[in-house]
Amino acid sequence: MTTKAVCVVRGEIVNGTLFFSQDSQGPVKVTGEVTGLSKGLHGFHVHEFGDNTNGCISAGAHFNPMNKEHGGPKHDIRHIGDLGNIEAGADGVAKVNITDNVISLKGDNSIIGRTLVVHADPDDLGEGGHELSKTTGNAGARVACGVIGIAKM
Repeated sequence: MTTKAVCVVRGEIVNGTLFFSQDSQGPVKVTGEVTGLSKGLHGFHVHEFGDNTNGCISAGAHFNPMNKEHGGPKHDIRHIGDLGNIEAGADGVAKVNITDNVISLKGDNSIIGRTLVVHADPDDLGEGGHELSKTTGNAGARVACGVIGIAKM
């Protein structure tokens, strides 16, 4: 059985809709589009709380129940919520097509009910040498966010 989720991210300028799907215990596929971005890479993470009462800052830190250092989506050491970067073209649009084996739509570490955040700057995947590299990827401000919810089948 396929589990599906959806997230509408909103910011002052940046907006988008992302769709999540997972067959049985397989990887999660994330597809969709984010608009209003500056050209280039933007950090893309699941944060720990589904709370946007004070804007994106209420979402807390990256979703990291295993208490690991920040990394990239292909790294062995990473937060569950570390999805790397999305890339916007000159038109400000990022087409998202990610398959991830660490996030899940089921079980104790489900991302449903948590916040998806789009950042202003590139995620250095924990390899940038900046003091924030091992915690946030030094990805900068939170330009859009939304709570991941169960999608209509």
